[in-house]
Amino acid sequence: MRIDGKVVLITGASEGIGAACAAEFGAAGAKLSLTARSKTGLEAAAGGKALITPGDLTDDAVRRKVVERTLERYGTIDILINNAATGFYLPSWSDSMEHTRRMMELNFFALLGLTQLVVPHMRERRSGMIVNVGSIAGKLTLPWMTLYSASKSAVGSFTEGLRMELQRDGVRAMLVCPGYVTTGFQKNVIAGQAPPKVQRGRRFAITPERCATDMRRGVERDARTVMTPAIGWSLVFLNRLFPSIVQNRMAEMNETA
Repeated sequence: MRIDGKVVLITGASEGIGAACAAEFGAAGAKLSLTARSKTGLEAAAGGKALITPGDLTDDAVRRKVVERTLERYGTIDILINNAATGFYLPSWSDSMEHTRRMMELNFFALLGLTQLVVPHMRERRSGMIVNVGSIAGKLTLPWMTLYSASKSAVGSFTEGLRMELQRDGVRAMLVCPGYVTTGFQKNVIAGQAPPKVQRGRRFAITPERCATDMRRGVERDARTVMTPAIGWSLVFLNRLFPSIVQNRMAEMNETA
């Protein structure tokens, strides 16, 4: 898909991957609509050139407001980038249901809700793309954040089903699976912290800008799935071939001391 002149709605756009996407897609000529909770962060990401709508996307009224304001300003939505997400570092067997529900509301239900609001407009025009930001954790469960992995696995399954559902309508769906990205994710988690071995194991970390560039290129070539960095596929395939080896190694990394 050609990005120049397209209207791109980006969630979680006040920092990290979302802000980097705003810069990347804006530089490619897109018209931007940005949303996140932080008005200050959105203003910085927008640079005075994008429509911003601050708010909590777990609120259905906020989601509707974001879509309505975007359509009022631009008349259409060509690309929806569902990027907003949160997580926590706590064992699945001991974490509170409150944490899990809070995470799932943003990571999955807000994403689903926005998609359901935007897709009818895309189907009517028989054009558009839904970009859902999952994670390598959705392809390979990380035991230090098992429930986050479950939420991202749900995003992946939803994206694949959505792609098949919309195939006849000219609307595409792309899944993005970032590995470790140097954002503020760890300091913004709901609770807990990554094990020391995980915090030290950032050998293949990438910047938000690199992730955003890979996403933009994926949109341009109508990719089905974007793994960023691409070396993440090696770990996914290794887990499929030798699951006991990979999972034992993951269990060792999950040690807290």
